[in-house]
Amino acid sequence: MTGSLQEAREALGQRLRELRRAVGMSGRVLAERAGWHESKVSKIERGTRPPSEADIRTYCELLDAPEQLPDLLATVRNIDSAYVEWRRVLSAGTRRGQHALTKLSERTKVMRVYQPYVVPGLLQTADYARAILRQAIDFYRIPDDLEDGVAKRLERQRILYSGDRRFHILMGEQALRTGVADEGVMAGQLDRLMAVIGLPRVTFGIVPEEAYCPAPATNFVMYDRRMVIVEGVTAELKVTQPREIAIYGRAFDLLAGQAVMGEAARLLIHAAVKIQSERHNDRPEP
Repeated sequence: MTGSLQEAREALGQRLRELRRAVGMSGRVLAERAGWHESKVSKIERGTRPPSEADIRTYCELLDAPEQLPDLLATVRNIDSAYVEWRRVLSAGTRRGQHALTKLSERTKVMRVYQPYVVPGLLQTADYARAILRQAIDFYRIPDDLEDGVAKRLERQRILYSGDRRFHILMGEQALRTGVADEGVMAGQLDRLMAVIGLPRVTFGIVPEEAYCPAPATNFVMYDRRMVIVEGVTAELKVTQPREIAIYGRAFDLLAGQAVMGEAARLLIHAAVKIQSERHNDRPEP
C-alpha cells in the first residue's frame, strides 16, 4: 500500500467521522443501526478499512446527509481507480491495457518516461515486445492474446511521429543488457534504439549504471503534470496529487541530469552490442 493511497483513505475516514459527530451520533449507534460490527465504523474512519459505495450510502442515509452522497461516492471511486491490481487490468489479456495507454497518451502533450531495467514500450521492436508480453501472460496467468497485445503496443508508437507532442524518455544502462530475449532479438532492439536518437520530438537518454538518484526510483511515466503511472509487481498506481507529481518531476530531473545522450548514448549501445555478440560467439555449437 502506498502512502498516498493510505492518506486518501484516512482523509475520507475523517470526513465521515466529522459527519457523524456533527449530528451527535456515536460510532456504536451508527454500527447498530447499520447492522455492522462495531469495529467496522472505527476501521473505516481510521482509514484501515476502505468503505464500499454501499457503506457510503449507509452513512449518508443514517446521518441524514443526502447532499454529501455524490461527492463522497466520487471520492471512493477515485481512490479505487488509483490502485488497480493487475488481475483486473489484465483480466481479458494484454490488449485492453495497451488500448487504455494509447488513449491516455493521445491526450498528453509532454510525456516523461523512466524505465530502469527494460526498454520502454514506446521504443520496443515487435520481437522485443512479443518477448515482454509473453512473459507477462505466463507470469500473471491471463488470457493469451499475445499478437493482439503486440499489435496494440506498436500502434501506440505512432504517437512518436504525429502531432505536437514531446517525449523525454530515459532508460537505465542495465536495460541494454537485461536478458529479455535471445541475441537476435536484442540486436534488433539495440539497433532500434540507435534509430531513436535524433528523432525530432524525442529526447532520449541512458542513465549510466553508476548514476544515483536519492529517491528510490522505480519505473514511472508522467503524463503532462496531471498523472503519473507507476507499475508494481501486483498493481498499477495512478498518482494524481499535485504534491506527489512534483516529487516525481524532481526525481525525473535528477535522473535526466545524469543521463547521457547523443553520441555518448550511442557508445553505450555499441558496447552492449559488442557484449551481445561476444555472448553469442562464446556459446558452444549444438
